[in-house]
Amino acid sequence: MSGTAIMGITDEMSMQRLRMIEQLRGTHRIVDERVLEAMSAVPRHLFVPEAIKSQAYKDNALPISSGQTISQPFIVARMTELLELKGQEKVLEIGAGSGYQTAILASLARKVFAIERLDTLAHEAERRLASLGFRNVDLKAGDGTNGWDAYMPYDAILVAAGGPEIPAPLVKQLKIGGRLVIPVGDDRKSQMLTRVTRTESGNKVKNFGPCAFVPLIGEHGWEANG
Repeated sequence: MSGTAIMGITDEMSMQRLRMIEQLRGTHRIVDERVLEAMSAVPRHLFVPEAIKSQAYKDNALPISSGQTISQPFIVARMTELLELKGQEKVLEIGAGSGYQTAILASLARKVFAIERLDTLAHEAERRLASLGFRNVDLKAGDGTNGWDAYMPYDAILVAAGGPEIPAPLVKQLKIGGRLVIPVGDDRKSQMLTRVTRTESGNKVKNFGPCAFVPLIGEHGWEANG
């Protein structure tokens, strides 16, 4: 485990978190024990609005501020598992939201660079992650579809919003052998979960089933008012 002081935390939501892990392991067949360990330790209820705190460990997406969402636990686990993180990776996250997925990635990788399009969310996520003891995250506000080329190449990139196509700058910022996981679809409301592996001879693309994310807004995504 990397980057956080909260591992092994016990709180009033510990039993709900345990039930979430049992569902991920049983119903959803998540097999990466490192992913399950991270999700059993990170307090998801601290990443959702106070009014819906009691729903934090249910297996569905929840609204956060600025019209955005925190992804369903299964989707967080599945996308993270598809990155195949071992602990020494440099990871780029697009669409940090409230910071929950960022926290999971930071628990599993050496360093996480995260971008959130909305200033308010970015600042809130940065404060929240710092308060929980994460020291291996750099987070900024900006257009995530352009990536963060100052720190390229990345071992893994996760995009937590659905785009009409795979953004070329993100693929370019992957190491050879690196993996990009992104929801892609020609509809703003539904996508296919897609993994792109960059190889010496090109890109290997594989689909992992339907999903539904908020739109990926930016130069290489959807228009903000489309």
